[in-house]
Amino acid sequence: MSEDLYREIILDYYRHPRNYGSIENPDIKAKDSNPLCGDVIEIQIQLNEDNRVEKVRFNGKGCAISQASASMLTEMTQGKTLDEIRNINKENILEAMGTPDLGHTRIKCALLSLKVLKTGTYSYLGGEVEVDDHGGVRI
Repeated sequence: MSEDLYREIILDYYRHPRNYGSIENPDIKAKDSNPLCGDVIEIQIQLNEDNRVEKVRFNGKGCAISQASASMLTEMTQGKTLDEIRNINKENILEAMGTPDLGHTRIKCALLSLKVLKTGTYSYLGGEVEVDDHGGVRI
């Protein structure tokens, strides 16, 4: 695909975010920010009785890349188990965005939502968690 098409996809997700909003009494809730550029993302998840994502929402503010990646990530997590969520990685996000070669500054924007998702998921599971700026998790 052309670079222009990927830009259009990112702008579409930014202008028309999927799963934007809040969940009343979510099972999982996490929020973080990138103080260098002002991006803020909060992710909320409601699980069903099988611990699958029944509903997922995000809210926040920031650049097109951070908001588009959060929107894309919510689509990736819908219907997944917590184990499947734990396996989502940096490459999955960058592939969905069509931007494998983001610079150091922009990669933090693209991966903020993954960091938030991992923090919320691991906290829900009861683990001490530390998530790096690339969505990697240390327990």
